[in-house]
Amino acid sequence: MILLRSTVFNLVFYVVLVAYLCATLPAYFMQRRAMIAVARHWAKTNIVLLRLICGIKVDFRGLEKIPPGPLICASKHQSLWETFALITLFDDPAYIMKRELMWIPFFGWATWKAGMIAVDRGARGAALEAMNERAKTEIRKGRQLIIFPEGTRRAPGAEPKYKFGVAHLYSEIGAPCLPVALNSGLFWPRRSFMRYPGTIRVVMCDPIQPGMDKQAFLAQVQSEIEAATAGLIEQGRAELQAAGIEPP
Repeated sequence: MILLRSTVFNLVFYVVLVAYLCATLPAYFMQRRAMIAVARHWAKTNIVLLRLICGIKVDFRGLEKIPPGPLICASKHQSLWETFALITLFDDPAYIMKRELMWIPFFGWATWKAGMIAVDRGARGAALEAMNERAKTEIRKGRQLIIFPEGTRRAPGAEPKYKFGVAHLYSEIGAPCLPVALNSGLFWPRRSFMRYPGTIRVVMCDPIQPGMDKQAFLAQVQSEIEAATAGLIEQGRAELQAAGIEPP
């Protein structure tokens, strides 16, 4: 049954993606927020489809901790899920993403129109400088920057590998940072076709105010995200085992 549900969801997911990409065409001739609105609606549709088809629910905790206005959202990255789900939490989000994604026809063009921030990983120091300058521009517009500090998806329970880029960003733009923990990789595993029923839990940790030393900030953001994530993984694995499913 899980295999069947996963198959149905994956087929529907990509059909819906194509439909929404077609729906974005008029938004190319509108303001940036029109594209954000389409993306937010697409994300909410995916969340509903996951619940109806795969039995995957979502539990957002600590939403009251999200400060108003511009901020950095530093999120754990385990799955494709958070790359769209987090957009539903913010007024005017801007993902910091690798440049290659913007080369994808239609999808990449939509991210460009939505004002996402591309990073050329091969440029190293120059890439950090360019990212910070663009981030400052978007922060002045009151936007919320979403960054995955590890740079790529990590399996639940894998050793964390936080990169220094988030500390540079925090130091440069002078906005609060909201650490976000989650356990999405248990239910939507990376590099896997399967979707397992259960509850994806997302926790907003206490915001870190601007002004900390870079090294101290990086240590704190990693500590808070990893501690909260460990508890969510334990809870999620227990849920899967109770349902007779071996956790990924």
